[in-house]
Amino acid sequence: MRLFDVYPLFPVNIVRGKGCRVWDDKGREYLDLYGGHAVISIGHCHPHYVETVGGQLATLGFYSNSVVNDLQRQVAERLGRLSGYEDYSLFLVNSGAEANENALKLASFTNGRTRILSAEKAFHGRTSLAVEATHNPKIIAPINANRHVTYLPLNDAEAWVAEIERGDVCAVIIECIQGVGGIRMVTPEWYAAVRRACTETGTVFVCDEIQCGYGRSGRFFAHQHLFDTADRTMAPDIITVAKGIGNGFPMSGVIISPRFEAVYGQLGTTFGGNHLACAAALAVMDVIESERLVENAAEVGNYLMERLREARLPHIIDVRGRGLMIGIQLDRPYKETRAALLHDQHVFTGCSGTDTLRLLPPLCLSQAEADEFIDKISNVL
Repeated sequence: MRLFDVYPLFPVNIVRGKGCRVWDDKGREYLDLYGGHAVISIGHCHPHYVETVGGQLATLGFYSNSVVNDLQRQVAERLGRLSGYEDYSLFLVNSGAEANENALKLASFTNGRTRILSAEKAFHGRTSLAVEATHNPKIIAPINANRHVTYLPLNDAEAWVAEIERGDVCAVIIECIQGVGGIRMVTPEWYAAVRRACTETGTVFVCDEIQCGYGRSGRFFAHQHLFDTADRTMAPDIITVAKGIGNGFPMSGVIISPRFEAVYGQLGTTFGGNHLACAAALAVMDVIESERLVENAAEVGNYLMERLREARLPHIIDVRGRGLMIGIQLDRPYKETRAALLHDQHVFTGCSGTDTLRLLPPLCLSQAEADEFIDKISNVL
């Protein structure tokens, strides 16, 4: 048997990691500014994470959700405190797509509607409804194309409000910083107008924080940049999280406002919130808090973007983002630059669209490592 070949792969076999560094099977060291697609939040193989997950595995790796799991309660309470959503509830699942599926399902259970608004260039996952809400026809199979979703231009508040005011929209789903879409940011004006329209019409407002959340933007959630968080009328109805929540262990969550009532049997999961996953999530929050990684993301991210702008390197036409979620737009296709960074300079980066390098490093990235990247991209450009 062979692998089903669905990914174009770089010919690099990564076998070891530490902090913001990884090594291949030939012993070559790389600076990781991709973080395994924004998954590695606290750094590769953090000692506390390794000890906590290993200790849990030696005690109890898994039991089903048919019994009390106190670790789930600890994750919910801790996440509520760190994020500022202590009055919300948490449903734990396994992946970002699964979190979005359950968020949209819960919205439809609540208001009985079937239409969704999503942004152009949005990415919300590859499963049934999540992929339909993703603005990429190449990955939407005919069986998924059920026409539940209307795509609208990002930040065109007038268009979004007009659709919401028709009264038949089940949910709005939005990334407050688009990742795959090219590090494009929602404006405070769009957010306020759409959030108010959702409240007035009973439309569920879902913030997809799977890539832009969990400290990456320099706030715990990216949407918290867009309004006074003391104004709870502006808070999302549902927030979805994944990627950095487990630092590599498959885990995700649906964070649900008090307006929703849990009904036995509506939502469920086999593996979601298992003991090992919860141990990983608690270790991640330990490190985020003790090492001030949200603050570090803001400080180092701002420093890195400022240095890139000041450097005025050839071929860079825009640098945008928040915290350690950064897009470097080039005046040419990114492929040659990304390949040179990897093979010649030993730096992993991501990409968006056809012309944008996407930086999603671990939140522990240091200023010295930011400087190192500036030197390396200068060598390439």
